[in-house]
Amino acid sequence: MRAPRVMIAVSDPGVLSSVRLAVARSGVEIVESTGGAGVLKSLDVSPSDLIVIAPPRTESWAWLETAREVRQRNAGIPIILITLDSSEHLAVAALKSGISDYFSSAPTVGDMSASVDRLLAATPRRRTSTSGRPEPADGSCLVGASPQIREIKAYVGKVAPTDSNVLITGETGTGKELIAQMIHRQSPRGDRALVSINCAAIPEALLESELFGYERGAFTGAQALKEGKLKAASGGSAFFDEIGDMSAHAQAKILRALESREIQRLGGTRSVPLDVRVIAATNQELERLIAEQKFRSDLYFRLNVARIQLPPLRERKEDIPLLLDHYLADMNRRFGRDVDGFTEEAIALLLEYDWPGNVRELKNLLEAVFLNLPPRRISAVDLPPSFRKHLRETTGLPQDERARLLAALYATNWNKSLTAEKLQWSRMTVYRKMAKYHLVASGQAHPAR
Repeated sequence: MRAPRVMIAVSDPGVLSSVRLAVARSGVEIVESTGGAGVLKSLDVSPSDLIVIAPPRTESWAWLETAREVRQRNAGIPIILITLDSSEHLAVAALKSGISDYFSSAPTVGDMSASVDRLLAATPRRRTSTSGRPEPADGSCLVGASPQIREIKAYVGKVAPTDSNVLITGETGTGKELIAQMIHRQSPRGDRALVSINCAAIPEALLESELFGYERGAFTGAQALKEGKLKAASGGSAFFDEIGDMSAHAQAKILRALESREIQRLGGTRSVPLDVRVIAATNQELERLIAEQKFRSDLYFRLNVARIQLPPLRERKEDIPLLLDHYLADMNRRFGRDVDGFTEEAIALLLEYDWPGNVRELKNLLEAVFLNLPPRRISAVDLPPSFRKHLRETTGLPQDERARLLAALYATNWNKSLTAEKLQWSRMTVYRKMAKYHLVASGQAHPAR
């Protein structure tokens, strides 16, 4: 994958020098441009992954129009604005124009570098396969703009380039395998194999032959040498899914392989070097299993170098509309349909549901809707009967304050005045509650301090 490309359009020589230094720290390719027209022209010639603009003191407002034009061409490019002519009105206008990060004065090299790293880590980028065809953007399927998802994307960007073992935890259906794929794709091993190993599905009797392979004649029926899954992952990554379901015997075998960095095929007499990065995942609490002596603490410490905890969907409901848009586009392609979206009533119902099956359940629900050939706009009556029945049984339960606020914001298209009327709150209460629950409309960001 190519290095990230950052376009810099900075007029002040002093600010330009510090921005160059900060951006260079991130190991990116730098493209310099001048003027709003120059930025737009450069984007046509040389697509960028991030844009840094610092207009002359008297031209900040004019440059916001450039930011809006960039957004119209590519909504995914993050933009950093540095302005020496700051005001509250300018900050609000910057957010509405799609500015991702905002500095009201010349930033320090450290602050600038941190902003660049964070935005690049959270932004999907295209990679090119050995065949020359573009592959899916890293992280393109980790859909969401909630604080939790932003933090996870940024952390993946830090962890992936290393060779450290990673432990991914979270409930069923939260996307643990997707995170493993992201880490692998963004790592130096990304061009090699990612081998998935379902720890709950390998019978105890077949453990060693499946993982380590076997020599010809090792047992009846072993007519040829077979490489195990770990050897197949050589130079790449091995993903141990549901590691918490692995037996004590299997845990001991895996621990020895990780510690010695070598394996021995069943029936073999010599050791085979092992060069794999280990990514493990589980929906169980390994700390509890350790306390119950069902999971080895030494294996846990070997795996738990980098830890990623995925939140359940009920804790990031603001991402549900984004997930629906994502899977709607996917289902339209798969089923050859042209469904536009959901009615406000349907969105409100989906926001109220707690999604025990998480993102996987939401995706399966949408697929079930498409199987019934829905109209161009999906309403509550188009949802599967079993789902509607469950909603009828649970809608009488009190809705928590965060969920009520989120449902009202989406029902009013994030209009604060209408939201206040709907909830019978004051506008200031709406703003305070949004800050309390960290609710920000997709595509917006808070101004930098």
